[in-house]
Amino acid sequence: MRRAEQKRIPAAPGPQAFHHVIGALDWRTEQVSHTVVTIKNSQTFIEFLEHLMVTCYPTGGVVLVMDNAPYHRSAAVQAALSLFEHRLLVFWLPPYCPTLNPIERFWRHLKQTATANKLFLTIAALLDNLEAVLLAQSQPDHPLHITFRKILT
Repeated sequence: MRRAEQKRIPAAPGPQAFHHVIGALDWRTEQVSHTVVTIKNSQTFIEFLEHLMVTCYPTGGVVLVMDNAPYHRSAAVQAALSLFEHRLLVFWLPPYCPTLNPIERFWRHLKQTATANKLFLTIAALLDNLEAVLLAQSQPDHPLHITFRKILT
């Protein structure tokens, strides 16, 4: 659109709806464990952490790469992390270094594949599309699956 000639797109009345994806990448299998929440805070992150450690990886060690989001550093999250310290190694990234976090590459892929340049009539349709791309990551032969390993030649 030309400058000063932008078209107006009407929005539905009512409060804004937010949905956040919290996820973890298994570097070995390239699968992404995730949950969709309407609020991103310490409590929802703790619930995801418990799901990750109890349901996804009930035994064995886990290395968790964490950025410096405020809800990652809260006292409640630190207490939750300490419950699993016998099999959890937390690697804290330096501030403002998202390029060091392996899952950031997947988040970029998810945004480009599931939401970029797409118009959804409902939030439910957008969430369905997000879920389809997230589930495709668990299928290595799926065309939407992204690989994280470099091929050595």
